[in-house]
Amino acid sequence: MKSDEAEKAAVLQAANLILAAIRTAPKSRGIDNIVAAVLSGSEKDELSAEMKAIGEKNGNNTFLRDAKGILDSSAVILLGSRFKPIGLKLCGLCGFPDCASLEKNNGICLFNPTDLGIALGSAVSTAAALKIDNRIMYTAGFAAVRKKMLGEEVKLAYGIPLSVTGKNIFFDRP
Repeated sequence: MKSDEAEKAAVLQAANLILAAIRTAPKSRGIDNIVAAVLSGSEKDELSAEMKAIGEKNGNNTFLRDAKGILDSSAVILLGSRFKPIGLKLCGLCGFPDCASLEKNNGICLFNPTDLGIALGSAVSTAAALKIDNRIMYTAGFAAVRKKMLGEEVKLAYGIPLSVTGKNIFFDRP
């Protein structure tokens, strides 16, 4: 196997380990509202194309720059959260008196994005431990939510492109 083939295979092996780290990351009350997936090949290219379209339509260079990073990566981890209350009896951190009021008003349980942040940290620390270059991109998550790549219920997501090259393509960029 040539070096470039081995590097791409290593990224996909690492992606599976990163998904395990996401799944086992601590979650509030043990309730798992986290959804994750690995994109490679045409699915990854489809995400990049959506990001490019968003960037062009809105004159947003960040989306255009990140679309290239996704395209140049070997794989992308998508990581999102469903917005469902976790049912604490005394909380109100969402601004509503109880979970029933939160649901009635389509609010966001504070613990959903918090758990997502913990899972993101677990994902990128695992990637770093495996020596896989990565970067958290809100732009990839934004595009993935628009395309419902993690399902209808996911309203907040991030993308983590993965790469193995001589230089980190996500930080050494124009």
